[in-house]
Amino acid sequence: MNPPILERDPSDPQKEKKEGVNPVLKLVLELGPLLVFFFANARGEWLVRKFPVLGEFGGPIFVATGLFMAATAIALIASWLLTRTLPIMPMVSGVVVFIFGALTLYLQDDIFIKMKPTIVNTLFGGVLLGGLFFGRSLLGYVFDSAFRLDAEGWRKLTFRWGLFFLFLAIVNEVVWRNFSTDAWVTFKVWGIMPITLLFTFSQMPLILRHSLDDKASGEEKAGK
Repeated sequence: MNPPILERDPSDPQKEKKEGVNPVLKLVLELGPLLVFFFANARGEWLVRKFPVLGEFGGPIFVATGLFMAATAIALIASWLLTRTLPIMPMVSGVVVFIFGALTLYLQDDIFIKMKPTIVNTLFGGVLLGGLFFGRSLLGYVFDSAFRLDAEGWRKLTFRWGLFFLFLAIVNEVVWRNFSTDAWVTFKVWGIMPITLLFTFSQMPLILRHSLDDKASGEEKAGK
């Protein structure tokens, strides 16, 4: 049987066996395009001098947008070559990048690329909260390789991340509408990541309470 194009459901026993990827490499594939975007925006004029063809895009933010799209495509292709599946959330983000990036370049209006995080985070937040409404904790697609939680733990974590994604959407709107493009790009790369890491670490007590690994270890000790 041919493997599925999209990553498997977290409960599928074949997922860990066939779709495992080095966590560091996975992080590089997910953050790489964002770092390319930041570097290209900061050094856009230098890049144009080195590679004049990039000047066809326009100013630094448009050069950054074009390279962001290319880096996103490369990251998705690399994920496919390594696992023969496409990770759902990066793929959804990639689709939005291509659509809004194309609009940004075609219309030479950076509003579209600035709105992309708002759209993506609202979409993720809506999908996670909507999934809970239908009884599905979809966050397992993101964290199943790192954590093994019971059903209640996944529900609570999914709810919290759903609200957090909506919070990020609001923050992005506030920043891009009230600050310069360079300030927005800097905050997008160096502000959102620390906020996300702090939020992630703040969920560790919940994760530890509902970890199946901890419960299994406790039961094993009790049986001795």
